[in-house]
Amino acid sequence: EVQLVESGGGLVQPGGSLTLSCVASGFIFSGYAMSWGRQAPGKGLEWIATINEYGGTTIYADSVKGRFTISRVNAKNTLYLQMNSLKPEDTAVYYCAKRLGASITDRGQGTQVTVSS
Repeated sequence: EVQLVESGGGLVQPGGSLTLSCVASGFIFSGYAMSWGRQAPGKGLEWIATINEYGGTTIYADSVKGRFTISRVNAKNTLYLQMNSLKPEDTAVYYCAKRLGASITDRGQGTQVTVSS
């Protein structure tokens, strides 16, 4: 059974930083590209960052480019999202997800990030 467990969310002031983690189990982590997505209140799910199987290729949505960094440590079955220069509009539930090609096959339960003074 695929499990994806996110952690690291919380309340942070504008301009602050947070690092999210996602521990994966139930599949060969190094064999799949992974993504981070988010869903703000009243809005749809937005996929904001993707990383390939070995971490050599990353893709970002324009909304987070230059501020967020996706990374992975395959030996630890762990995906990360380093978030800097956070803005109130980054407030959302953040999800990690397993990809198969262009499709999302599984995602975690999410972790709440709130950016507010």
